[in-house]
Amino acid sequence: MNKKRGIIGKILNFLLTTVINVPVMLLTLFCMFPVVWMLYSSVKSEKEFALSIISFPKTFVIQNYTNAIKIGQMNICLSNSVKASILTVIIVLVLGFITGLIFGRYDFKFKKPLYIMFLSGMLIPVYSLLVPVFIEMKTLNLNDNIYAISLIYGACGLPLAIFLITSYVSAIPKEIEEAAIIDGASFNAIIFKIMMPICIPILGTVLILSFLNAWNEFPFALVLLGKNTKTIPIGLTYFTGMYSVKYTQLLAGLSIATLPVVIIYFVCYKKIIAGMVAGSVKG
Repeated sequence: MNKKRGIIGKILNFLLTTVINVPVMLLTLFCMFPVVWMLYSSVKSEKEFALSIISFPKTFVIQNYTNAIKIGQMNICLSNSVKASILTVIIVLVLGFITGLIFGRYDFKFKKPLYIMFLSGMLIPVYSLLVPVFIEMKTLNLNDNIYAISLIYGACGLPLAIFLITSYVSAIPKEIEEAAIIDGASFNAIIFKIMMPICIPILGTVLILSFLNAWNEFPFALVLLGKNTKTIPIGLTYFTGMYSVKYTQLLAGLSIATLPVVIIYFVCYKKIIAGMVAGSVKG
C-alpha cells in the first residue's frame, strides 16, 4: 500500500513539475527567439532575407557588419554611447547612493517633503521636458555635447535610483552601524566600508537600469546631438531610407548595439536579481 502511494506521489509530482516547467520553457524559447533570429539574420544576404525572413542563412555574409560600421558609423556611435552611458552610471550611482543613504538612515527637517519632491520625478513624463531642455541647452551652448547629455540622463535616472536605494537602506538593521561606532569606526568608514558593500546588490540593479536607459535613449539624443556626437539609436536610423530598408545591415547594427548590454547583464545578473528582491524582507 505504501509503495502504491509512493508511486502515485511520484507520478503526481512529475505531472505537476511538467505542468509548471513546460510553459516556462516555452516562454523562455519565445523570448530568446528574437535574439537568435536577429543574430543569424544579420549574416544573410538581402536576397535570402527577402525570400524568407525565418530560414537559416545558406551563406554567411560577414560583410553586413563592415557595411553597418561604414554606413551607420557604428564605431563612432558605439564610442559616444559608451561615454554617455558610463558617465550617466557614475552620476546616478554616486548621487543616488549618497541621497538614498541620507533618506534611509537619518532623520532631519523637511525630510518627507524633499523625498516626495525627488520621487515626483518618476511621475513626470520625461519627454514633456524635451523643448524646455533644448532651449536651456541651447542658451548654455551645450548642444552637440555628449557629456552634457549625460547630465540629462543622470537627472532622469536619479528619482528611481533614490527610491530603490532608500528602500534597501531602510531595511538594513541599525545595529550594524551601532556596533561599528562602538568599535570606533569613523563616519566615512561606516559609509564606504560597511554600508556600501551591503548595498552592492541594489547598486548593481541601479547600474544596469541607468546604463540601459542611457544606452537606448532616442528623443533627447536626436534633438540635442549632432552628426559627430550621435549615439547608437541615432546611428541605426541610417539604415532606413525613404523607400527602402537595408534589413540585414540594420540587424547587424542591432547585433553590435546589443552586445555591450548582454555582456554587462551576464557580468551583473546575480547582483541584479539580488537587488530586485532586496528590501522585500525586513532584517
